[in-house]
Amino acid sequence: MSRSILEIENIKVRYSGLPVLHGISLRLEEGETVCVLGSNGVGKSTCLRAIMGTQPVFEGRILFKGREIQKLRTEEIVSLGISYVPEEKMLFKPLSVEENLMLGSYVLRHHRKIQENLQFVFNLFPRLHERRLQTASTLSGGEQQMVAIGRGLMSNPQILMLDEPSLGLAPILVDEVLDTVRRLKQEGMTILLVEQNVREALDLADRGYVLQTGRIVSEGTGQELLASKMFRTAFLGV
Repeated sequence: MSRSILEIENIKVRYSGLPVLHGISLRLEEGETVCVLGSNGVGKSTCLRAIMGTQPVFEGRILFKGREIQKLRTEEIVSLGISYVPEEKMLFKPLSVEENLMLGSYVLRHHRKIQENLQFVFNLFPRLHERRLQTASTLSGGEQQMVAIGRGLMSNPQILMLDEPSLGLAPILVDEVLDTVRRLKQEGMTILLVEQNVREALDLADRGYVLQTGRIVSEGTGQELLASKMFRTAFLGV
């Protein structure tokens, strides 16, 4: 029986005193892929940053395995088992592919586990193994996104949060990135996904939440959301 590994309870977040999230609640169960959808500027990335502790929560609770984490430092949250791949990728361009990946393992203490995780990433992305000694600056946009996701996996996360992983990529690379998310799901990874390709995201997700102006206005399975009149009008133009 599945159980909630992450619960967000009525959180409110402000930027420079202005409210951005107006009391949103969502849950993520072990082994689930859940997507958060909405147009630009509605608070999707803010939600992920709040979970990671990089954006303060002034009201509400965030629970990981029943433990409140909204007041913890980001490093503590990562060490508990939550990893975040930001929209900006934030690679260290002068460093090699392998060096960038190894930066994601800083919370781990055992060399053997780090090497196991590195091999898992190289198996997931054979291209990165081929380019492991190249500097990140020489990679294509799609390859840089592979490094960003791989770095997120190096900390051995129990939850992987992906913020717009296909943003700015060519269509063929969008398919490749989303196929990677699908493979991670098949591996049993618990994933919280923010993604602009709405139909594709709902096709691979178990459930979804729709954000509008900092509030959750709809939730359900991917098929339920795709079939709903509100969703079809707002996102698919039908």
